[in-house]
Amino acid sequence: MTERSTAQVARKIGVGRDTLHRWLHRGLTAPRKQRIGGVSVRMWSAEDLKRAREYKDEHYRKGRGRKKAQKKSGNR
Repeated sequence: MTERSTAQVARKIGVGRDTLHRWLHRGLTAPRKQRIGGVSVRMWSAEDLKRAREYKDEHYRKGRGRKKAQKKSGNR
């Protein structure tokens, strides 16, 4: 089973590492942190990578950043 770092996953799905971290804070389920050489890292499995791609598809438009929020219908 191949595991990837956060930076590798970000490159694989075509976003920046900071964007991927922002998604983790906004609700993307994160892989468990591991300590390697005294440093905490997340190692992403194929299933984690799939979840990240699905999150991107749901929340971002191709090449144009974040999807716009749906307008609430109401009387104005």
